Amino acid sequence: MIKPRARSTKPGAALLAWYDAHRRELPWRALAGEAPDPYRVWLSEIMLQQTTVATVKQRYAAFLSRWPAIDDLARAPLDDVLAQWAGLGYYARARNLHACACAVVEAYKGRFPRDEAALRRLPGVGAYTAAAIAAIAFDQPCVAVDGNVERVIARLHAVEAPPRKVAPLIREKAAALMSPARPGDSVQALMELGALICAPRTPDCPACPLSPDCAARRLGAQSDYPAREVKAPKPKRRGAIFILRRGDEALLLRRPPRGLLGGMNAFPSTPLTQDIAAAEFSRFAPAPARWRALEAPVTHIFTHFALEATVFVAHTRGKAAPADCRWAARANLGKEGLPTLMRKAAAHAGLLDA
Repeated sequence: MIKPRARSTKPGAALLAWYDAHRRELPWRALAGEAPDPYRVWLSEIMLQQTTVATVKQRYAAFLSRWPAIDDLARAPLDDVLAQWAGLGYYARARNLHACACAVVEAYKGRFPRDEAALRRLPGVGAYTAAAIAAIAFDQPCVAVDGNVERVIARLHAVEAPPRKVAPLIREKAAALMSPARPGDSVQALMELGALICAPRTPDCPACPLSPDCAARRLGAQSDYPAREVKAPKPKRRGAIFILRRGDEALLLRRPPRGLLGGMNAFPSTPLTQDIAAAEFSRFAPAPARWRALEAPVTHIFTHFALEATVFVAHTRGKAAPADCRWAARANLGKEGLPTLMRKAAAHAGLLDA
């Protein structure tokens, strides 16, 4: 068992000192001494939901270049926002992103409210996001708890229960590390510590500013925390995607605005949230044709289920597109904002590069 080392500074102060020395330069993070831009903070927090920093860094600059201010984003057609979001997944975020921009422009004249409660009333802004924006953008004394923060606190205090089951306790312990003078930096410091040092598999305890106080390290049980919830395996569903060709064009439809892949351009398919027997696939085809099933289905993992979709292809000479569909040039498919599942299907059919 590792004994706690003597400490000359309090944990919160040690955390901030570490952050000042080791903070990463991120496109959305204000430099030391600069005032954060609430628009950039909000945009990054929405994009970082369920998406890695590495992926967001690649896409964030394109968003900011196209819509440098919230007024620009609010004026943009939703179709353009959805197309720019393609490939990032969780497409409700893109719809809420646009709706939130419109709400801020209409209700707050383009300025984000500073109050956490007011932020929570905006589309797509939940408890965590509201706290993060309030703290980081406006230096409000709010505690934002993400997965990185949960891991740091669970190890620091050897919390025996899964973090989500003791959320008030995790929040209370995190709040104890906040600096009243620098709440925004304190929030970012905890997140940064979890991302860089208190990693899920290989925490770098010797480099951690909180290691003298870490209960999990004293127990030699860092890998045992956070306590894990037993998750049921994701259900597996079957479905079909239909790619109808007309010369160098392919048939696309716009999915309903709500629900899975809401509002996105896509190939016709079976209902993706249902498990459809293979014998039933043909009744969902968008038009009569000589449909041919490609070998090996495409697979995709959604939040709540895993999908195995058989891709069918057919050719037609007909001029009119079926109801609610349109013809799209093959050369432009890469610009249609197809969600990842549909891009996989297009690649499988040889319409896009894998």
